[in-house]
Amino acid sequence: MLSRVTTPQDLDERFHAELAPLTPPESPTDPDEPVRAGSGLTGALARDLFRAQLTSRHLDLAARWLRSFDEGFYTIGSAGHEGNAAVAAALNPGDPALLHYRSGAFYCTRAGQVPGTDPMRDVLRGLVASANEPIAGGRHKVFGSADLRIIPTTSTVGSHLPRAVGLAYAIRAHARLINSDGGAEAADGGDDRERRASDYAPDAIVVASFGDATVNHATATAALNTAGWFDHRGEKLPLLLVCEDNGLGISVASPEGWVPAVLQSRPGLTYFEADGCDLAAAYDAAAEAAAFVRTERRPAVLRLTMVRLMGHAGADAEVAYRTPAQIAADLGRDPLVASAKLLVAAGVATPDELRAQYDQVGWEVRRIAEEVLAEPKLASAAEITAPLAPRRPVRVARAIGASAAVLEGAGEERARGSVGKLPEQAGGLTLAQTINSVLADALISVEGAVVFGEDVAVKGGVYGVTKGLRDRFGAARVFDTLLDETSIIGLGLGAGLGGMVPVPEVQYLAYLHNALDQLRGEAATMQFFSVGAFRNPLVLRIAGLGYQQGFGGHFHNDNALAALRDIPGLVVAVPARAEDAGPMLRTCLAAAQVDGSVCVFLEPIALYHTKDLYEDGDGLWLGEYDPPAEWTTRHVPIGRARVYPGPAGSSDDVTIITFGNGVRLSLRAAARLADEGIGCRVLDLRWIGPLPVADIIRESAATGRVLVVDETRRSGGVGEGVLAALVDAGYVGVARRIAAVDSFIPLGPAARHVLVSEEQILQGVRSLLAR
Repeated sequence: MLSRVTTPQDLDERFHAELAPLTPPESPTDPDEPVRAGSGLTGALARDLFRAQLTSRHLDLAARWLRSFDEGFYTIGSAGHEGNAAVAAALNPGDPALLHYRSGAFYCTRAGQVPGTDPMRDVLRGLVASANEPIAGGRHKVFGSADLRIIPTTSTVGSHLPRAVGLAYAIRAHARLINSDGGAEAADGGDDRERRASDYAPDAIVVASFGDATVNHATATAALNTAGWFDHRGEKLPLLLVCEDNGLGISVASPEGWVPAVLQSRPGLTYFEADGCDLAAAYDAAAEAAAFVRTERRPAVLRLTMVRLMGHAGADAEVAYRTPAQIAADLGRDPLVASAKLLVAAGVATPDELRAQYDQVGWEVRRIAEEVLAEPKLASAAEITAPLAPRRPVRVARAIGASAAVLEGAGEERARGSVGKLPEQAGGLTLAQTINSVLADALISVEGAVVFGEDVAVKGGVYGVTKGLRDRFGAARVFDTLLDETSIIGLGLGAGLGGMVPVPEVQYLAYLHNALDQLRGEAATMQFFSVGAFRNPLVLRIAGLGYQQGFGGHFHNDNALAALRDIPGLVVAVPARAEDAGPMLRTCLAAAQVDGSVCVFLEPIALYHTKDLYEDGDGLWLGEYDPPAEWTTRHVPIGRARVYPGPAGSSDDVTIITFGNGVRLSLRAAARLADEGIGCRVLDLRWIGPLPVADIIRESAATGRVLVVDETRRSGGVGEGVLAALVDAGYVGVARRIAAVDSFIPLGPAARHVLVSEEQILQGVRSLLAR
């Protein structure tokens, strides 16, 4: 072996050299007997796992070979981690798994348990970015398969772990539903390939693997904490977390003893550990841990000590941060060699048989690699983005109609609210009251709908938006979570993956940013990286935007939407008033059910309890609640704006394009301008993602003068997207933008100096007409 770096040739030569002097027992051993006294691993199973380990190793070697002539695009491998084959063997094939990128042998083992699967071809297609790759279709190299119940994840830092907690919650909730009513069918998700909690056996457990350096990351800490928090409350989660500990995070060594200390210190998690390079020890520990989780329905963590061979990835030169002695020590623990020695010592294989098998698997992998090189790659932007965010508006409308039909026969149940009458009989409602009524109707008509977040249950939300829902529907459907946005969204992602329709709440828009990767890196990518085989439908409610009176500052008045607008496929809805909030929220709920859409429903705090529009007591900002029989006629499709004609009948002078708080400000300004003989039409975007581009262009062309009233910041604000849409469409009129100052929003009256005002809108319209 070279003293400075471990190469594929080193691993290949060492395997043959280490087996050469081995001497098997004089007589073969019964393959149904344990390979070692006291172990539960039989010789027959050990041979199967060794085959999976061989396959994983040769796939790693093939990745380096393909990369050497620029035909392979991924070289992070599993060499040294092949002991995770034992984890797959200790589980049931139907247990859902979210895998670390070094869990290749787990994938190969699981594939061997399900007829008709070909792990070699699957992985190799991923390495060469073949469009025929069965899970991501060439969009990324991931371990995933609907048939194998392996949920794809591209996480390098444990961002899939909060989702794993949520999936365990969904399986627990479904099992509880079965036990309470003798069986229940999951709601129609609109796609036969979608995996739901009802697809899993009642005793299924969720397994998620991760690396040792991941224990230091915020998302992993959130997941470990949330799993323990649920257990501490007596709410059991069938979750097995597997730490594949090779002692390194790329080039940074984990301090000696740190990882086990962290994992053992987590309350509510039962701890197991073993040498992951020892196949029998790893299997016994995995079997014990899996049996504990399956029987007790409680979370556990299994730490397997491993080694990392050939560096982090193909371009990684370990010599830059490791000594030759450290590299050699890891090579001496090669799990493939250790498994071969175990098989020989147990008398279930000879060295010659194992060497021949090694060469045969290597030849087969190389043959298939050459075959997949000729397969097509993704050839267009349309092909690439096809599974990103499917839109089936007709089916969404039908789903809304189906919910309405359920509610038309549930009048008594609907009337159990605090006022004892149906919401459509209550007169004009505020924005907050309307959202509350829509959520109540959804909890009746949408199977699997759950509402959760900080303070949403007992308190009824900071602003009373969810008041009374817990009392009506119980703590299983409406519940308070721990105060961590990463955990809240991750719980929703896993619940959606398990077939539920989660409606989590993030208390303030500013609180979202520390958890944004759960939307960007996890939620929005699920259908993209699984070609729709898996989905995580979500309707995330967020209270936000500015103009809040009496309780302000930059955390409670946040007008930053740029990060949401930047996420491909994300639906972002901003209702300004009650009569739009109802149809829009119903659309989001239906889109989540039908298309697996990930929706952010951003609710303007300052408008929650607003009643008046032009003057005190006019009640013109209240809205009538639509009776279910009218839901389909009042349906608001995703990406459609609303147009308000001028209050005096004329709207030919200026088009004001706005959203959220800007709608009310603009309507008030338009009324004042009408007194001056100026006719303004106001376009409420309603949808920030996707923008209603066709409506923007049509209404702008109608007047030739456009004022964009944007309550978000000038840099990165929504107005930039509106103006870009006009430019792209060849708009030839004049346009001007009013936006908030590039500043955080200060406390108290000072906020008026950075937010858009009614006076600015008046001046903006007049300046357009003066040109």
